[in-house]
Amino acid sequence: MILYPAIDLKDGQAVRLVKGEMDQATVFNDDPAAQAMAFVEAGCEWLHLVDLNGAFAGEPVNATPVEAILERTKVPAQLGGGIRDMATIERWIDKGLARVILGTVAVENPDLVREAAAAFPGKVAVGLDARNGMVATRGWAEETDQNVTDLARRFEDAGIAAIIYTDINRDGAMKGPNVEATAALARAVSIPVIASGGVSSLNDIIALRDCGASLNGAISGRALYDGALDLKEALAALGEQ
Repeated sequence: MILYPAIDLKDGQAVRLVKGEMDQATVFNDDPAAQAMAFVEAGCEWLHLVDLNGAFAGEPVNATPVEAILERTKVPAQLGGGIRDMATIERWIDKGLARVILGTVAVENPDLVREAAAAFPGKVAVGLDARNGMVATRGWAEETDQNVTDLARRFEDAGIAAIIYTDINRDGAMKGPNVEATAALARAVSIPVIASGGVSSLNDIIALRDCGASLNGAISGRALYDGALDLKEALAALGEQ
């Protein structure tokens, strides 16, 4: 199980939101590339990047800090936010991104997900962000009538690398992940599942590790910045070091 330190980008800075609310952003680092290096030096094997502005704009907005992170670090990185056409997918992969995360288009244009997964094997993930079990899109601002598990099952034969499942109500709230829902999703599909939202302590990491379902990994952000979760300790618990 992989621990993915999260770097959420807003206006060129590394921030964390509470439940996806852009007006509740806390700036943790003015230099996202330096933050990425700190995570890498602590031993992480992957980075999870989100272009928050891009998620609302529908196109990349924080390309400059993402490119700086890719230039300075040597570990693979995955990026979500504002990636909604093939040209953008190709551009990011050409710049060295290991994996693009498609969220809104998974609902609005699932054929693009399939096309991208076929064109770039192992480099396309689907981000399923849910509020009370129902998928939300466009920076979590728009709720849909799509059930998370039902939507995930539609991509079983698409060849995607992973599903990143975020419980919006837990994200940034430091209240722990939705272990039960995450495990249920992982059991319902054969696609690797990454847990996101509320991972805020070593106990949370262990709970996900021991949930009874085979999870690919977990994403944590605010807890790493606040010091509630020690990255090296967490990596050791997951056997990455």
